[in-house]
Amino acid sequence: MADRAYRAAPADALRVESIGELTAIFDRRSMQTHLVVSPMPEILDAMGADACTPAQVTERLAATFNLDSTEDAQPILTERLCELAAMGLVERA
Repeated sequence: MADRAYRAAPADALRVESIGELTAIFDRRSMQTHLVVSPMPEILDAMGADACTPAQVTERLAATFNLDSTEDAQPILTERLCELAAMGLVERA
């Protein structure tokens, strides 16, 4: 699963609003609102419109947040991508 690619929902399908430590993500396609915490919004931002593997998203987040090591982060990111897929906010590409 670590090399499986995912694609984020199109940006125009989501409305993202920060509510303190929570982020509300309204999916116009399903008419559902998801309340998430960091790093979920950051993962969606890092993915952009590209189909990405967990390794690619990890590298993008590492560059954005100046992380030294990505080895420990990649399994966690794979789990978060599966959670986002279960919510319908990303899909397997």
